[in-house]
Amino acid sequence: MGRIPPHPEASQFDLQQMLEALVDPVRRSIVTQLDASDEDIKCGAFDIQVSKSTATHHFKVLREAGLIRQHYVGTSRMNTLRRAEVDEVFPGLLDALTTHQAKER
Repeated sequence: MGRIPPHPEASQFDLQQMLEALVDPVRRSIVTQLDASDEDIKCGAFDIQVSKSTATHHFKVLREAGLIRQHYVGTSRMNTLRRAEVDEVFPGLLDALTTHQAKER
């Protein structure tokens, strides 16, 4: 269990913390890429133009806000969007984000 980083329970989700996590364009990109994927994505497979250490920071912010869940498969840290849990606590939040991101493309 030591290889699974800590995640907040849905009852601990804080809207302010989620909004602060989503204000950064790199983190919004990570969330939208996860939302568009049918599978978990390993940290190194995202289309983001930042260093590995900066990416690690962004994943931590998203995980601590409750937006993503991380787990290991072998040596790869995998990422999953916690859509169902976020939608239950803050309905429409992720839909608003992903709809807006799609319009920007």
